[in-house]
Amino acid sequence: MILSKVMNTNDQAGAELLLLGHNKQIPAVIEKNILKALSFYPELKNTAISFIFKALIKTSVMQAQPVFATLLGKRKNRRYRINISKQFRLIHSQMPIEQIPDDVMIGWIGHELGHILDYEGRSNTGMIRFGYRYYFHPSYVKQAEMVADSLAVERGMGSYIVATKRFILDHAELPQAYKDKIRRLYLSPDVIVEQVKKLEEKKQEQQQQQN
Repeated sequence: MILSKVMNTNDQAGAELLLLGHNKQIPAVIEKNILKALSFYPELKNTAISFIFKALIKTSVMQAQPVFATLLGKRKNRRYRINISKQFRLIHSQMPIEQIPDDVMIGWIGHELGHILDYEGRSNTGMIRFGYRYYFHPSYVKQAEMVADSLAVERGMGSYIVATKRFILDHAELPQAYKDKIRRLYLSPDVIVEQVKKLEEKKQEQQQQQN
């Protein structure tokens, strides 16, 4: 009887995770981690997103982008893609991206979903303007990356985002130039921990007020 209940609970959890894959194109090898990251973004349940392996992404491991052609039509038909480097490139070697730790992968995907949530709040014209600023104004890149981090943290992904940042900054075999980019453009692990602390304090205050 108890075993039956556990199995039913697991089946229900599995079904709920599969629902997160609605309107999504997801590589099977990283499906579990993508669905986990999506579980923090109920707002993106019906959003069309394709997660696509790429042989090479210059200066990045992942990129979240709108499908440009869909910016010319109705906003409700907009589609997005998250490009994922097939290989995690190190100084002296490389490894398949799916071999990085699960919490790091979840955090990385969560950051990119933060970008898409940000994009969802912009009009088609606003997205084109965003793209221009992102590619031609370095200060705007920093603002956009910090917004994506913050949106992920606000949705409860703080521990995953910290894991991703620490994995990058502490990895002896990652190029220094890439680490410097992360330090320059993204929230630091310490800032993220502080954000999480403030969110928890705010949540506790709200619960006390309700009681």
